[in-house]
Amino acid sequence: MTPLTLPPGFPRRVKAIASDLDRTLIGEDYELHARTLSAIAAARAAGIQFVIVTGRMYRSVLPYLQRAGIDDLVVCYQGAIVADPVSGRFLRHVTIPLELARETIAAVEREGFQLNCYVDDNLYVAKMTPEAHSYAEHQRIPIDTVGELREWLPSPPTKLVVIGEPTALDGLALRLREQFDGRLYISKSLPFFLELASPEVSKGAGLGFVAEQLGFTAAETVAFGDGENDVELLDWAGYSVAVANADAKALERANFVCPPVQEEGVAQVIEAMLAAGVDA
Repeated sequence: MTPLTLPPGFPRRVKAIASDLDRTLIGEDYELHARTLSAIAAARAAGIQFVIVTGRMYRSVLPYLQRAGIDDLVVCYQGAIVADPVSGRFLRHVTIPLELARETIAAVEREGFQLNCYVDDNLYVAKMTPEAHSYAEHQRIPIDTVGELREWLPSPPTKLVVIGEPTALDGLALRLREQFDGRLYISKSLPFFLELASPEVSKGAGLGFVAEQLGFTAAETVAFGDGENDVELLDWAGYSVAVANADAKALERANFVCPPVQEEGVAQVIEAMLAAGVDA
């Protein structure tokens, strides 16, 4: 197997690697494979902090952290939560204000869509649908049905997610941006997931919080991503890498494009970094 060649300008000093999870580190089988696990372990052994930055719930990403032996802080819910996987404490938690959340739910339901609602790291829906069932299987987490979400909602949610056909969600996103105009973070995580959160939320903001806690800078960070919701992550880092299977917006933002997730492209970059003798 021919080793990956890093491009000119790849940083020589890297204190942190920040990576998205779905479609970046893991593919359609939702598994961390041996080469990726080995690369993560080697990076951490070299003194490089490894930060997962994901839209997933904390409880959904925790098994991956445990599998990889990662005890660095983790960014979840698009940056709304930063958690310590050792203690389980949430060090940052930015929610959608309750009345704004109810207004958002009403607007989405008027359009004929159902939502996933996240409160205290639990997932709630008004009723079970094939889409909700599929999402719960994808995230490997339980799901509770509560009836009318606006009436049930007891406290500000961490985020809301609309599941649907990609083109329909693109249209919904445009209309929601017009209606809420800066009052919500609105972005796709996967083509069929539209994420809604506080405007203070982004993967870049979450990673910035982690950097302050752990003592590294943007210039010392290499970030990996694939989706529209990774743009802020890629923009925050001093050097950004998109996997070849990435969304067009992520590809445009990246300094370098590595092999796709199916070929464990992130692992290939890490191997090349370590072989080149990057300084942590």
